[in-house]
Amino acid sequence: MAYVITEKCLGERYATCVAVCPVDCIYPGDYQGQEFMVIDPVVCIDCGACLPECPIEAIVETPDEDPAYAKINADLTPQFKGNPAVTPRPSNDPPRKPGNKLA
Repeated sequence: MAYVITEKCLGERYATCVAVCPVDCIYPGDYQGQEFMVIDPVVCIDCGACLPECPIEAIVETPDEDPAYAKINADLTPQFKGNPAVTPRPSNDPPRKPGNKLA
């Protein structure tokens, strides 16, 4: 099962997870007019390296934890896959959305 980037990332996109991914399966793009990232469920090897990297805990371990966003990750992957890499935000940068908190 692949890891999933959830709604918490929408409009935040720290992108600190990208550098630690050993199989380069995390891609940036825009979703609903906001910055977002997705994990390619076909390429993800479930290593867990990305999980502790997200400062707002926007990544979950299984699709069962957020089925709606698991589908969104899978559906957006083909569109996001060719996008250029983005510069990561500092992990101590305060979240933009009030509901998100630094871990």
